[in-house]
Formats: sequence, structure tokens, C-alpha cells
Amino acid sequence: MTSQRNGESGRPTIEARSIDYVPRAERHGKVWHQGPFWFSGNFVFLTLMVGFVGPGMGLSILWSVLAIVAGAGFGTLFMALHANQGPKMGLPQMIQSRAQFGSRGAIVPFAATLFVYVGFIVFGVILVTQALQLVLPGSKWFWYPTLIAVSIVIAVFGYDLLHFVQRWLTYLLIGVFSIVTAMAVTVLPAATPAPVEAGWNTTAFLVQLSLAAGYNISYSVYVSDYSRYLPEHSSSSKLICWTYLGAAASAAWLMSLGAVLASYIPGADGIVSLVQTGDYFFKGFGTIAVLVGAVAQLSVTGINSYGAMLTGISAVDGFRPVRPTIRLRVTGLTVVGVVSLCVALALPEAYMASFNGFVLLMLYFLIPWTAVNLVDFYAIRKGEYAIAEIFNPHGVYGRWAWRGVVAYAVGFVAMIPFFSIPFFVGPAAEALGGADIAFIPGLLIAGGLYYLLARNLERSAEVTAQRQSQMLLERVSGQTF
Repeated sequence: MTSQRNGESGRPTIEARSIDYVPRAERHGKVWHQGPFWFSGNFVFLTLMVGFVGPGMGLSILWSVLAIVAGAGFGTLFMALHANQGPKMGLPQMIQSRAQFGSRGAIVPFAATLFVYVGFIVFGVILVTQALQLVLPGSKWFWYPTLIAVSIVIAVFGYDLLHFVQRWLTYLLIGVFSIVTAMAVTVLPAATPAPVEAGWNTTAFLVQLSLAAGYNISYSVYVSDYSRYLPEHSSSSKLICWTYLGAAASAAWLMSLGAVLASYIPGADGIVSLVQTGDYFFKGFGTIAVLVGAVAQLSVTGINSYGAMLTGISAVDGFRPVRPTIRLRVTGLTVVGVVSLCVALALPEAYMASFNGFVLLMLYFLIPWTAVNLVDFYAIRKGEYAIAEIFNPHGVYGRWAWRGVVAYAVGFVAMIPFFSIPFFVGPAAEALGGADIAFIPGLLIAGGLYYLLARNLERSAEVTAQRQSQMLLERVSGQTF
């Protein structure tokens, strides 16, 4: 197999790098590509399902859409801010956490992130299987391993193929789902029985808002994975803006569509409701829409597999240095695939309750991490890192960086009273009628505490190491760490 370093040929090839630094000579791509990448990346069945929650709890369409727009708009802000880290550092997202947590302390957010990736893979594979079974035979015992194998192949090719596919999928998704949305807001209300009377429900509004926010915040764990090949001096404002527009627009659109479908077709799941609604355009168009959505979902499953591989290798490297070769990438992807397959096969048929709990757990685990990571990048170190030291367990960032670990732990604990999941409702959430606003104390306390602990951080050794770091990185640009 051959690999291409610079990605300039215009055709996707097998990516050679994984957790290592991307040298300046290999940087390529355009900032605006982040827009369609994250639009397609968020325009999937799982996003649609988030919009089913509010109406399912008695919230009207209008209030559901307002909660979705507010939640997605808020959550995407944090996600988009991470995009700037890619070109500035030339590293995947999660390995950057070593600067805040240490090479071994970073295992805390790494473990949480792997949980998120596997969850996304599992639910994605389930939904794609449901879509394919509309037109093709085969049980989950055939489709689950087949789809996971396809996602691994996509992830082996890596960065350039993923960008290429996502960019072209955007145009197809906009065209097909514009028609489905038009049917949902014009034909569906007249063609189906009036929805069950719904209105304002404080608990439902807050739950819908939290789920929308938490869902988009969860993308924070792999934002710079897909911006790290951009030129180092790419415009920060344009990069953040394109990322925000792509991810927020697709989330608000598809979640709102889910809210409309759930209101007029109570009890139907996402796949069935899309088929029914699309068929109002012409018989069979609903199936076409679902199959287009399945392609997008499968592509994103490849993205999740890719991210899980990067995070897993980063975690192992913190305890036992590894050389990130293509063979190691394939091995890591295979392990991720096997674990995801086992979880998917073990999941009950009625998975919606499991999905809602999964999205909330993502919120709990990732909120303290994103707060610590962003405060460090924008307020403490202001984007200035000794990149080579991130790969050195004995370097300036150490094995255990207590400030980041403490801030994460305290932020997580502060959220517990606000938890509202099927097996535990905290006292604060109970007082709010079961509503979940855990992301508010999580962000404020984890981010605020880290700033207080790190604001006077002695950085003289890091500054010295930083001067040497870039020369070292570029000198070995033909190698991998």
C-alpha cells in the first residue's frame, strides 16, 4: 500500500499519520471545507432522534424547536472553539489533553471519550441496519459486522477521504431533506391525525435543551482531528465560524425535523417516520431519503471509528510508547470494531431509552474536559505549546498534571446533584421536576477552577522547550513519532 503525505493530488489516499504532529510541509486544505464537513457530520439519524424527546414528553412543536435551537446553538459554540487548535498545534484533539492532564493523567478524558465513540458507533450501526433492511435482506448478525467492517475501511484511508466524502454528501443531503422537510411542515399536518395536545412543560424543555447542547458538545472530542492538516496560519475567526455554521445548522435543522415528525406521528421511530413523510412526495421517495441518510450515517461511523482509534493509541502511548504506523492504526480500528460489535449485539431492541441516557452521559463526561481544555488553550497558554514535549512522558507536561485532573474531578462531582438519568436522579434535578441542567455547573466550576489553579502557572521551562520544539518537529518531518 502507498500513502500520500501532502494530500495535494486531489484524490483520497491512505493517510500515513495518526497521533503524531503534522509538519508544515504537509498542511493542506481550505478553511471553508470545515463547514460542509461538520454539516454532513451532524446530519445523521442520531441527530434526528434527539428531536423526538421534547414532543415525547408533552412539549409542543414550537417550544421543542426553541429548546433545540438554543441548546444546539450553545453546545456548538464550545465544539467550534476547538477547531482552532488543529492548525495551531498540528495534533489530533485528545492527545492535546496531555498538556492539561499529563501523559497518564489524560487517561481520564481518554476513557470518557472512548465511551462516547463506541456509543456513537453502536447506535449508528443499529440505525443504518434498520435503513438497509427496508430494501435488503439480512439480520443484525450479518449487517452489524458488515457495516463495522466498512467503517474501518473508511477510517483506514483517513483524513482526506473523510473530508472528500463529507463535502459531497452535503449537497445530496440538502437536496433530499429539503423535500422531506417541506412534506413534514406542509403535507404531514393535514395528512395525519391531530397531534396529542401539547404545550409548555418546564422539565421537557430543559431536557430537550440539555440533550441538544450535550449532543453537539460531544463533537468537541474530535474537532481538531479534522482541522489539523490546515495551514498553521489559517484564519482563526473563519475556521471557528465555518465549523460553527456547519454543525449548528445541521443540528438545528434535523433535530427540529425530528420534533415535527414525533409530534404528528407519535410512537413511530425515526426510520419509519422518514419513510412515511418522504412518501408524500412520491411513493418510494421516503425510502430513498432513508438510504441517503444511511450513507451519511455510515460515513460518520467511519469518522467515529477513526477518532476512537486515535484516542485509543494516545491512551496506550501514555503508558507504553508506540510508533503510530499504518499497521497499528488497522489493529486499533479492529479492536474498536470488535468492542462496538459486541455492545451492539447485546443492546435491547428498544434502544431509544438507552440512547437518551447515552447522550446525557456524554454530557456529564465531556463537559469538564471541554471546559479545562478550552480555558487552557485560550486563557492560560494562549495557544502556545511545546508540541514535542507532549510526546515526551518525562517532559515539561509530566505524567500527571494535578491541576487538570483536580478541576475535571471537581467539575464532574459538582454535576452529580443535577444528573437526571434512568438509574439516578440527583437532588437538584429532582427539585426541578427531573430536568437536567448539569452542563451549567460543570462548565462553570471545571473551567473556573482550572483557571484559578493555573493562572500563575510557572511556564519558563515550557517556553524554553517551545523554542526548541518547532525546530525538532520540522527536522524530523519525514518521520512519525
